[in-house]
Amino acid sequence: MPQITFILKDGTQKKIDAPVGLSLMEVAVKNKIETIDGSCGGSLACATCHLYVHPEWWDICLPDGARSDDEEDMLDLGFDIRKYSRLSCQIIVKDNMDGLIVAVPGSKPGW
Repeated sequence: MPQITFILKDGTQKKIDAPVGLSLMEVAVKNKIETIDGSCGGSLACATCHLYVHPEWWDICLPDGARSDDEEDMLDLGFDIRKYSRLSCQIIVKDNMDGLIVAVPGSKPGW
């Protein structure tokens, strides 16, 4: 089971075992990660699951090379959008994501 590191607003890190096949949003909500609400349940209708993907993991978390138009539209509604912003409902956990690092909005991950 891949282990995902979430960087929280206060800079602390929370490592979570993430079942393959779940979205990062589902993993975050089940583990009570702050600021990841997933209000729409993963239907790409809000931006309450916004997070930042570490640049070294960007290509793995974005296998098609670009965010979808729908994801871009929802990110326009998000807080503190950056180059490596994604909606965690759009990232499905895969075996090759062991070690993935993501950060919640409001954190200062330094990338």
